[in-house]
Amino acid sequence: MKMRLLLSILLLSIFSTPLFAHESAHDGTHAAAANPVKIDRTIAIDMDDNMRFAPEKISIKRGETIRFIVKNSGHVQHEMVIGSLKELKAHEKMMREMPGMMHMDDNQVTVDPGQTGELIWRFAKVGAYHFACLQPGHFEAGMTGLISVKERL
Repeated sequence: MKMRLLLSILLLSIFSTPLFAHESAHDGTHAAAANPVKIDRTIAIDMDDNMRFAPEKISIKRGETIRFIVKNSGHVQHEMVIGSLKELKAHEKMMREMPGMMHMDDNQVTVDPGQTGELIWRFAKVGAYHFACLQPGHFEAGMTGLISVKERL
């Protein structure tokens, strides 16, 4: 009986959270993980051990669904996390307090050295979105970037 209950809870939690349907508010602007079938544009992002993203600034048209191809050219693990500056600072603090914490949020991709990852995101509103590497020490070292979402490019 207990096993059946646990299995039911597990299945309910898996199927009640649809993949690529998460919507979140970032300081008044909205973005959402997107359906990977409808990609408007692909943007390559490189991360390295100089604690920088290339490019650090990106312009996007409101409503675009972007596939970020995120390459780690460094020798340590890096990640790209999209959010408001306030959210990123809070998440970075949590990462510092719990080193090695594993997370699989829709707004982030963690990439091992020499590997490439993918993050698909739809930008629904005009505004500023930030991205950063929240591995301990990386945010403080300046591993951040800015996404400007505009009505037109």
